[in-house]
Amino acid sequence: MKLTAVHHIAIYTSDYEKTKHFYVDLLGFEIIRENYRKEREEHKLDLKLGQSELEIFIGPNHPKRPSYPEAYGLRHFAFKVENIEQVVKELHRKGIETEPIRIDAYTGEKMTFFFDPDQLPLELHE
Repeated sequence: MKLTAVHHIAIYTSDYEKTKHFYVDLLGFEIIRENYRKEREEHKLDLKLGQSELEIFIGPNHPKRPSYPEAYGLRHFAFKVENIEQVVKELHRKGIETEPIRIDAYTGEKMTFFFDPDQLPLELHE
């Protein structure tokens, strides 16, 4: 198995304008795309800093995490891979289940999820 890079990190936040101001205006991230996901009543803000991407989901309906330091934080880690089918097969051989491979609705790229022992979602992204 060859993981080539971290593709992106995703987080949940609660306030669109404050979040956008902090990451774009104060920290210098570039906006890749902004979308409103009506079915989830949330904004999705995709940002880039150098070769790293940050995917932010902003909406009023996300429950707060039950304990500190987990409040408003990490959603999942994503690993960039060259051949997602090969990596999925390798994970399965190691006893790690994955969700079916699907196409990301916003990027058009292949992706799937699997979970760490604490059920933290991890993503493979081709």
